[in-house]
Formats: sequence, C-alpha cells, structure tokens
Amino acid sequence: MNKTRQQELLRWLKQQSARAKRWTRLSMILGLLSGLLILAQAWLLAGLLHSLIVVHTPRETLWQSFLFLALTFILRAVVTWLREQVGFICGRIIREEIRRLVLDRLQVLGPAWIQGKPAGSWATLILEQIEDMQDYYARYLPQISLAGIVPLLILVSIFPINWAAGLILLATAPLIPIFMALVGMGAADANRRNFQALARLSGQFLDSLRGLDTLRLFCRAEAEINQIKSSTENFRARTMEVLRLAFLSSAVLEFFASISIAVVAVYFGFSYLGELNFGHYGTPVTLFAGFLVLILAPEFFQPLRDLGVFYHAKAQAVGAAESLLEFLTAEAAPPMAGNAHWNATGPVSLTAKDVHILSPQGAHLAGPLNFTVPVGGSVAIVGLSGAGKSSLLNALLGFMPYQGQLAVSGQELCEIVPTQWRQQISWVGQNPHLPELTLRQNILLGQPDANAQCLNEVIEQADVSEFLPLLPEGVDTLIGEDAARLSVGQAQRVAVARALLSSCSLMLLDEPVASLDAESEASVMRALNQAAKKQTTLLVTHRLEDTAQFDEIWVMDKGLLVEKGTYQQLSEQAGHFARLLAQRTRELPL
Repeated sequence: MNKTRQQELLRWLKQQSARAKRWTRLSMILGLLSGLLILAQAWLLAGLLHSLIVVHTPRETLWQSFLFLALTFILRAVVTWLREQVGFICGRIIREEIRRLVLDRLQVLGPAWIQGKPAGSWATLILEQIEDMQDYYARYLPQISLAGIVPLLILVSIFPINWAAGLILLATAPLIPIFMALVGMGAADANRRNFQALARLSGQFLDSLRGLDTLRLFCRAEAEINQIKSSTENFRARTMEVLRLAFLSSAVLEFFASISIAVVAVYFGFSYLGELNFGHYGTPVTLFAGFLVLILAPEFFQPLRDLGVFYHAKAQAVGAAESLLEFLTAEAAPPMAGNAHWNATGPVSLTAKDVHILSPQGAHLAGPLNFTVPVGGSVAIVGLSGAGKSSLLNALLGFMPYQGQLAVSGQELCEIVPTQWRQQISWVGQNPHLPELTLRQNILLGQPDANAQCLNEVIEQADVSEFLPLLPEGVDTLIGEDAARLSVGQAQRVAVARALLSSCSLMLLDEPVASLDAESEASVMRALNQAAKKQTTLLVTHRLEDTAQFDEIWVMDKGLLVEKGTYQQLSEQAGHFARLLAQRTRELPL
C-alpha cells in the first residue's frame, strides 16, 4: 500500500473516532492517572527500601508508607479496570456507527448492487472487518498520547535526581518508535492482503455450500474440495506472515527496552563502586535514587511497548478500512435519491418515455422503453430469460438507475423519497424471504396491526390454509432460519399472503407462483387476479396461461417491448407471444 493511500485511510479512521470523542478522552485521562500512580508507587517503594536497608528505620514506624503503597496498588488496578471498560465502550460505539454507515449504504444501493458480490464477502465486511477495529479505537488511539505524556512525567521525576540516567533513557527512547514504525508498515500491508484473502475465502465457501447440490450433480465436489483446500492453505500462509511480523515487532521493542534498562543498571552499579562519579549533581549517589530509577525504567518504556503491541491493531484497522472505504465511496449513484414527498393514496399510473435501464455499474440492460399503464391497470410481462423483465421491476422498485422519463402519477420516480415510495408497493419475488420467527409475524410484517379476520382471509386466498394444519402450532409455529421448516412453495404462498394483506398503490409480482404445484398455482393466481383489481399491477411470468385475466400483455425481447395487446389479440397474431405460447404448449406434459 502506498503512503498516500495509507494516510488517507488513517484520516478516515480518525474521523470516525469523533463519534466517541468523550470516551476517548476519558480513557486518556485514566491512563494519565495510572501514570501518576506509577510515580507515587515507585517513590514510596524506593523510599521504603532506602529506609529499611540504609537508614535502618524500624518497620513499625513505616506502617503509613506501607499503607499508602498498598493503596496505590489497589487504585492502579481499579484505574486499569476502568480504562478497559471505557475503551471497550468507545470501540463499541464507533463500531456500531461504522456498521450503521455500511448498512445504510447497502440499503440505499439496493439488492441489485449487492448481488455483484458473494454473500460471504458482505458478511466478512460487516462483521469481521468492523470488529477488527475494536482495539484500534479502544487502545491504540488513547495510547498514542499516553506514549508521549507518561515517559515525559517519568523523565521529569528522574532528571532532578540523576541527569545521567535521564539522558540514557531519553537517548534510547526514540529507537523504539522508529523500528516499530518500520516493522509496522510491513505488518499493515500484510494484514490488508490477509483481509482480502479472507473475504475471497468466505465468499467461496458460502457459495460452495449454497451450490452443493449442483456441484454433486455435475461431479465437481472433489474439485471444489481441492480448491477450498488450496485457498485455505493460501490464507494460512498469509496469516502466518502477519504473525511473523507481529513477533518481530515485539522482539524489537523488548530488545531495545532491555538494552536501555541494562545500561542504566550498569551505570548505577559502577557509580556505587566509585568508578563513575557524574550524573548526581555532585552529591553522593543514594540507594533511593538507584531504586527509583531502576523501578521507573521499565515503566518508562511500558507505554511505548504497549503502543507497539497496539500498533498491530492499527495495522488491522488500516487493512479493514481499505475495504470499508472502498465500498462507502464506490462510484455507484443511488437509483433513487430524491426528496419529493409522496402523499398520494390509491392506484397509480405509470408512464415511460425513452427509458433506458442501467445496471448499478452503468451498463445498459434494457430500453428504450415507452409505455403507459392507466390507474388500476394490470399488465403481464412475458419473454425469455434475460429479456429485461426483472430489470424493469427493479427500476420501478427504485433499485436500478435509469435514463429518460419514468413518471408515477405524473411525478418523476427518481425524485421521490425512496422509503415513502416503497411503502406504497407490494412485491412478491421468485425467492421469498421470511425474516421473522413465526408464520404469523411474517404475514403481518407490513401490517402488524391487521385484525384476525384480515389475516384469515389472506391465508385462505394464498392457499396457506392447505398446509397450515400440518404445522404443530398453526400460524404461531416457529419456521426457523430462512424458513427451513417450510418448502420453497409454502414459503412462496406465505409471501403472497403478506403481499395481499398490504393495501398498496402498486403490486409488483416477479414469477410469484414459480415454485407451486398446479393446484396451488391456480388458487394463488385467482387471489392475485382478484387483488389486481384493487391497485395497479405488473406481473412478470413465464407461465403464459397466467396472463389471460390481465388487461394487457407486454412481450419483451433483448431489453425491448416488442409487442403489446390483450391475451386474445396476441395469441391470434403470428408474433413473439404466439410463438412463446406454442412453445409453452409443446413443453407441457401429456
């Protein structure tokens, strides 16, 4: 990673720390208080040893000094504990804010943009990489200031007693941060590569689990196992590289700290032997001075050593920040970023003029499209896979950017506040998502205040009542994560019931009966056809027989609307719809 990029990431990380500035300052104050207690502890201990060994003071007369010494130990332990608690709170607040930024960005960009990456990569980004910032905010940032303040306090205490010992400590202190920075730069780069490898490995593993049946069907399970083994071994090697650099950094810190303390000890040893006669301002060197300096010497380097330990937290945070900042600043304009309020109720009209639908990355997907859907109209959209049907629905949902004019009841779609617009939409897709715990909660997701009569009506209309007796607790049955207790077809019917319960202005249906058997499909389509009379409805389907009750049928091919008309009109013409209908008839089982 080049230096400019690293500085940019560090600035971003420090900007996020402003969200918990009070807690960061409190952590620094507690660290400073701990440093003052260290000085008091060393002064009392050196004074006691000097009194007992040199002055031969009776121990009975020193009970107050012993009491104060014990009190400093207790206070220092309490302050250290408080600092850990404050640091954790500080890191938690910032992590929650960063995670909120990421989730808000994901919500704005929408599912069409999210599908560009494996789910495992998003899980790594939202969970692991943000979690790895904890130590940076909880420990490293407060320690930066303490690494300069506490050693300075110790030097101020040592220089009046012995300037030679103070000079030794002052001369060797800069060596630690210099070598720490040199080793740390390599650790940051290795950690960044490690995060990238972890994201790829997470995505590959999750995708492999999801496609396990397909891999076994095409006899690719063994090859996939070997690929995961290779990726895992590569990740292990990268992790060991980071650990080697971490141990090297710690070894460098301990080496220079040990050398400095040893030089101080040698200086005092020769001073007591009379070989060295400088540094103590012409007065005899005392045992108190020697003990005090030797007790404080390790504490002088301890903040720098702690900073070195926490420097790896900085390397982790920089590695994680690269992926986060890259995502948060990605060039992907939100499909809907308007601020015009939507207060209308009831069915809407749709008007498109030279509309080109684009992918989140700007690639052309469909268009130009020109159409008009009257208030309360129902339109079925058919066509081969890849014709642009789902892209049109995503554009109407506000998840796809577009060029041209796309108006909803005369108001440009991209200018409407996204949340207000989506509250007016009922949507059923090909892969239903049931996030709540029970069947009841999932059906009432959009209308939690609906009464029992409305709930029972949509359960009957969506044919949920067909499998409801099979569930041990009926509508209050726990369905498990990802609706594990239900089949895909049953989950689809629950999603349809949820859509039927919500009073809306526009209903968008993307193959809502794709996973149902013939009997359930007929029942659900009857309910949807009935619901289509209450609001404007667009249905995307491959089942051409489902389109007979709709006001108009659009045929899409290669991103264009190639035919429009009623079921009767299009089936009698020798056009795209007639050919699709004939092909569909040939595919039906005898």
